[in-house]
Amino acid sequence: MDMSRVSTCSIALIDHPPEKAMEIIAAAGYKKVDLLEKLPHLSLFPHECDPTALKAAADAHGLQIANLATYVGGGQHGRRTNWAFHGWEVPNPERFASCGFSSEEPTERETELGQLRRAVDLAVYFGARSIRVMAGNNDPKTLDKIVPWFQRAAEYANEKKVYMGLENHSAGIAGTPKLCVELAEKVGSPFFGVLYEPGNIMHQMNTDYKAALDTMKECVVHCHFKDWAPSKGYTMLGEGAIDFPWIVEELDKVGYDGDFALEYELPTPLDTRDAETGIKKFFEAFASFFKAT
Repeated sequence: MDMSRVSTCSIALIDHPPEKAMEIIAAAGYKKVDLLEKLPHLSLFPHECDPTALKAAADAHGLQIANLATYVGGGQHGRRTNWAFHGWEVPNPERFASCGFSSEEPTERETELGQLRRAVDLAVYFGARSIRVMAGNNDPKTLDKIVPWFQRAAEYANEKKVYMGLENHSAGIAGTPKLCVELAEKVGSPFFGVLYEPGNIMHQMNTDYKAALDTMKECVVHCHFKDWAPSKGYTMLGEGAIDFPWIVEELDKVGYDGDFALEYELPTPLDTRDAETGIKKFFEAFASFFKAT
């Protein structure tokens, strides 16, 4: 296993400014970071977040910004439903479409498309391989409605060579493997696919992560990894039910050449007090899975 393909999600260090977060991540052994779209780490709005300073902070610690964990495509809904779990509120929600590409107003969908393109541009500037996207309000009934907007987004992403990954999260389109594949096939671009998240699949959707990967593996463009077990919930890597070497092997078979982002979110909901040691333990545990290979 090439550990240079392993990043960590910055969510665990959201209490730290970017400079300090980058320092901690590098000290833990990582070469890459998966950056959360939440201040102080990242904003789509230049007056809130200076990309030059952010890139300089990563460069100073030898880190590559590998993925932007944005909420584009989902508007207010995508941010609110994800942030509520952690007790976070969306500041100035009026800046975003009500439910992204699922919004009823065409002007709102155009606004969302502009923000998605902004995320792609930021990825290009940082040298990131991919961004996370949301499926509007995630309602299966809106699947065909959001397709043309992701097709337009994919044209831009293809031009810029940035992958867009729909994270397995909650019920609905993103939480149903067959619907994820259907959406990817209808969008019809190699730069649009699935952000595979086996822990969420087991916990939030009560679905077997191996069966889900078998369905979606041809569409996977990025991965977030955290461990989970029925008796423990989310837990330290290696203490749950997920066979990460099996996942890596299966993705290798289909030619996946992207990153593996380790997402420390313990306990649940996230308590950032132990994050500095936690992300290091995640890195060491993941490396230990492959020592014999």
